[in-house]
Amino acid sequence: MTGAQRPRRSLTSAELRTWRDFIETVQALHLRLEGRLQSESSLSQGDYQVLLALSEADSHRMRPSELATVIGWERSRLSHHLGRMEKRGLIGRDPCAADGRGAEVVLAAHGSDCFRRATIPHLRAVRELFIDALTPEQLAAADDIAGTLRRHLDQSRDSARENPAASAPPP
Repeated sequence: MTGAQRPRRSLTSAELRTWRDFIETVQALHLRLEGRLQSESSLSQGDYQVLLALSEADSHRMRPSELATVIGWERSRLSHHLGRMEKRGLIGRDPCAADGRGAEVVLAAHGSDCFRRATIPHLRAVRELFIDALTPEQLAAADDIAGTLRRHLDQSRDSARENPAASAPPP
């Protein structure tokens, strides 16, 4: 039986409690990490994601569509965010050398410096707020859970792309 054919059933109270605890904890962790990142580096979480992706890219440059895929954003959201980052001198845009039609997002020297200065305090916050709170066994379990969820989400996304009607809500 595939996921689309599986009968729907309500969440049990234990499943609902686990889901809410998980999502509320992830949100609280995200808010704390984002607050620390902003106060210690003046970078938003979005800035950091873009700068991280560009710092890891070949020649520190990417096409916007590729960057959007890497960081998991919609292109319109990324476009607006890149405009703000460009005004602050964190990134630049160059004509695409490969085809000349589009542009590439380029990590600017100022952006590279800001990213480098933000990384140590950001990783310190990750250690304090996440890593140090867990035993090695819990950390391994969290890794396993995250990997399982990521694979499930990727498969679900791929199935929806292949068969859009199957993922549509019933009429």
